[in-house]
Amino acid sequence: MDAVLLESPTMRATVADRVEVLDRVRALELLPDGVHVTTEGVTAYFGVGQKAVYSLVTDHRAELAASGHTVLTGPRLTSFKEVSGIQSRARSLALFTRRTVLNVAMLLRDSETARQVRCYLLDAERAARRAAVDSAVQPVDNAPRWPEGSLQAAVAGVAEGPRGECRASPTGCQNFFGEADEVGDLTVPFTGPRQST
Repeated sequence: MDAVLLESPTMRATVADRVEVLDRVRALELLPDGVHVTTEGVTAYFGVGQKAVYSLVTDHRAELAASGHTVLTGPRLTSFKEVSGIQSRARSLALFTRRTVLNVAMLLRDSETARQVRCYLLDAERAARRAAVDSAVQPVDNAPRWPEGSLQAAVAGVAEGPRGECRASPTGCQNFFGEADEVGDLTVPFTGPRQST
């Protein structure tokens, strides 16, 4: 059932903003900046080895980059370390945003946590579709209501036809019950709606 997210980039794109699902499965530990997670944080969240995450990043580099994955080196890395307080001697640092972690969950096959995230995503998508159908707008009957017995009401009744308030016949009208209502000649010239001057 969750295979649709594993296989379809289009489906992954439609649910890519539902990052709140990550916290429903388990807590995601962010860096002190409150925005990013390192590769180690991703492996801990999903309970997989670093090799699985590296392989996934290699195979889906463009898709993950589009969702926020970045690798810092040089001056950008130095600046990031100073701002976030990271104590590392690494020459590069891979960073994942919450959206990227969600994308990893939709791509990672061998993780129970990833499978649970996909199930939550699909449940949320189904609920959203059900809510959209339940709140569909009903058609509005905005036809004008003419005073009963007026010429406009008689003409409107003739125009309504099958709904039965009034059906025209050569000798008059029939009401809803099929009884004849003798109204005389209903031949009225129609010149269209009056325009106020």
